[in-house]
Amino acid sequence: MTDALRAKEAALDAYLRSLGGVAVAFSAGVDSTFLLEAARRALGDNAVAVTARSCLVPDRETAEAQAFCRDRGMEQIVLDFDALAVPGVQDNPPDRCYHCKKALFTAIRAAAEARGLAHVAEGSNLDDLDDYRPGMRAVAELGVLSPLRRAGLTKADVRALSKEMGLPTWDKPSYACLASRFVYGQAITPEKLLMADRAEQYLQSLGFRQARVRVHLDLARIEVPPEDLSRLLAHAGQVEAYCRDLGFAWAAMDLGGYRTGSMNRTLDAEK
Repeated sequence: MTDALRAKEAALDAYLRSLGGVAVAFSAGVDSTFLLEAARRALGDNAVAVTARSCLVPDRETAEAQAFCRDRGMEQIVLDFDALAVPGVQDNPPDRCYHCKKALFTAIRAAAEARGLAHVAEGSNLDDLDDYRPGMRAVAELGVLSPLRRAGLTKADVRALSKEMGLPTWDKPSYACLASRFVYGQAITPEKLLMADRAEQYLQSLGFRQARVRVHLDLARIEVPPEDLSRLLAHAGQVEAYCRDLGFAWAAMDLGGYRTGSMNRTLDAEK
């Protein structure tokens, strides 16, 4: 471990200790898992996980978050959050994430205050500043803390420190809420959310650790890392058949391969 990374780790620990107590928005992803563990080590029982149960998050992710806290004896608050009832979410405008995060973190802050915690923290890292993330505006407006960004930690830093801590998420594939699978302007429905999630689970069952199924009306656009494109092509027939069974009219392989925030390309095209 480099001295620079040790300095970042120490800065994170000192900052968390200075808070006295914090509610951590916990999704069981790489970043939020690391932040929660760092907060627990710094603050003990004054670090509390808050997990949102929503149709935008697969049940398996919520179950993983609950298992993590249960296995470590950590306090966790699970909120039922109806994201599609939030104005500006189901219609899926380009700033959908702002409206969703504003409502979500308002609910998390209320839960934190009821528990006697003055601070709420989320797990974005320094690399997240490089992408279009309207949800960060809500984070700033509500005064939600971003300790990993404050300490200058990148995704690679978080994975390295997570591995050293023995966290099971250190090499977990990147994940984002299921709303990110929809092209902007296309309504998000529970049925289409389930179709995208099941298609991704099927790809995972075939051995694709990182996969996205983007929804363009009745078309499933499948992204896997470039090195997996030839393997996906070898499974083309069965993947296409499975997607059609789910309700998609077509399934297509994205030749550009997997990348985060690929739907944001449509925003660039409109400029």
